[in-house]
Amino acid sequence: MELALERWRRHPYDPTRPTVVLNLPEFRLRAFRANQMELEMKIVVGRALDRQTPLLSAQLDTIIFRPYWNVPLDIQRDELVPKIVDDDSYLAASHLEIVTPQGTVRNGMVSDDALDELRSGRLRLRQTPGPKNSLGLVKFVFPNPYGVYMHGTPAVSLFSQARRDFSHGCIRVEKPEDLAEWVLRDESGWPRYRIGEAMMGSESITVKLKRPIQVVTTYVTAVVLDNGEVHFYDDIYGKDAALEEELIGSGALDSR
Repeated sequence: MELALERWRRHPYDPTRPTVVLNLPEFRLRAFRANQMELEMKIVVGRALDRQTPLLSAQLDTIIFRPYWNVPLDIQRDELVPKIVDDDSYLAASHLEIVTPQGTVRNGMVSDDALDELRSGRLRLRQTPGPKNSLGLVKFVFPNPYGVYMHGTPAVSLFSQARRDFSHGCIRVEKPEDLAEWVLRDESGWPRYRIGEAMMGSESITVKLKRPIQVVTTYVTAVVLDNGEVHFYDDIYGKDAALEEELIGSGALDSR
């Protein structure tokens, strides 16, 4: 509990503004307006060993319906290129395109030269929009130094797992349509039915918010619910252990 309070002191946010709070060890998203929780859902976060979701505070300013997934270079080089080498049909089966720096899509067989260019990043992979896209049907953009964002996912079975650190660092949300409706509530022209149409349409649609929304990723392993229940969660990233050691060293926390 002391560590949770210390973390809130270090990473405060403005409770008078609409805010999305992502508690990483709890694998939970909560959306607040006027300091009242209005939405709650499960999330999938970055893998504990090598892809931890960072702690940050940012401004959600864009929603993209039916997004492309522009594959990060390390995933492209280390994970996807070997699959392309092993299986000629992998690109088509995974709805992936090879794209030049000018944005031109390359079609046809993948040559050895093209594979070398994919490994170096001179050519890039992107996944076309649709239900099979790794980002699902909605992407929530909040610019930050780490390049992470929230998005839907076709892998909905992962939300049934108790521990949900499966991603490369971005945050997968359980109910992307509900979150889009909440984010767009104060934006004119986006009722629930239009959000559904945009998700199930045939083109990618980008919506810039007139009033950006706070996004805060936090790391709290002790949570007190409105009914007074206290829930404790595993220190999946080892951050509580590090903070406890720091506070004991500074004399701010009793080591007993």
